[in-house]
Amino acid sequence: MTDITISPYSIDIPLEEVHRLRRKLLDTRLPDQPIVPGAGNDYGPPAEWFHRLYNKWLHDFDWPTIQSNLNRHAHYIAKIPDEDTTLDVHFTHTRSQREDAIPILLIHGWPGSFYEFDRVVDALVAPKSAADPAFHDHARILDRLMLGLGYPAYVAQAGDWGSFVARELGSKFPACRAVHLNFSPPPEDFVAQTEGEKLRCERSQDWLDEHLGYAVCMRTRPHTIGFAIADNPVGILAWVGEKYHELVDPERWGDPAWDGAILTQVSLYYFSGCVMTSMLPYFENVKHAEFAEMFMREENRVKVPLGYTSFLYDSRPGNQRSAKTTGNLVFYNEYNHGGHFAALECPEVILRDCRSFFGQNWNRK
Repeated sequence: MTDITISPYSIDIPLEEVHRLRRKLLDTRLPDQPIVPGAGNDYGPPAEWFHRLYNKWLHDFDWPTIQSNLNRHAHYIAKIPDEDTTLDVHFTHTRSQREDAIPILLIHGWPGSFYEFDRVVDALVAPKSAADPAFHDHARILDRLMLGLGYPAYVAQAGDWGSFVARELGSKFPACRAVHLNFSPPPEDFVAQTEGEKLRCERSQDWLDEHLGYAVCMRTRPHTIGFAIADNPVGILAWVGEKYHELVDPERWGDPAWDGAILTQVSLYYFSGCVMTSMLPYFENVKHAEFAEMFMREENRVKVPLGYTSFLYDSRPGNQRSAKTTGNLVFYNEYNHGGHFAALECPEVILRDCRSFFGQNWNRK
């Protein structure tokens, strides 16, 4: 894979850009009142949420400290030739010291980033117990890069749009030996038979009925919303941060640590200038209602061992019966807590399930 060029990279936002963010925040006027009295969560995150996050971003958020923490992992830019162009791919690569470590590809979705896996990487590569499997970790990279990094075999973990990539790897790329997902929506005509299935179907239907405005906009007019918020920090907070409010366990609402995670992710989108291009998966892929049908097609079935962990507060939480129709399901767990950003919200669960599943199903031969 000599055609791939990999260069070290460090997150280094100039202080002037940090100061500019503060000036823009200072010059922003938030509405004093909700859209209607008692709006609550019915119209988007409540007014109190916007004011709390805004004030924390303006007064308490220390970007240089966050940046230093993010740089504790090795970052790289890979230049990968692809047909008539060359792709620049940012990723992190953290090697384990264990000789028996399993190469794992961690793939995020929208509105995520490499930061989505920040709370699991260190524990994956250096588990406290020698009985737990260790992993070499990567984020947002594909099969060619894994091979170029010297891993002839690997496993993948993903949610959201990342699950599309992971499914593709598990159905068509021999080097991928096992896939674990935390996103696998049920088909539209799925009929619930158990209480757990009923809860998940109700959540999934509510998402389709009441929460898809953002997706319709990005699926049809990404330029419009992209230009509107690209240099608008509070606009990005509203557009991106909303998902970190309505796609998590309500127990997280008001959690200072979760507020910090939201502001870190929103800051990454603002400083990187990529919020508009991040919308392209919606424009270029199938609609949400068609996800399950696509996953069930024979050519897209995951042929390697498939594991799935279902979190109730995901956008469209799946279940064991529906997940079985999409691949070689050999591992399943479900939780009535946690949501869409599983590795960030429930790192202990993702660590436990990945160790269990990949430990039993890893085969590098």
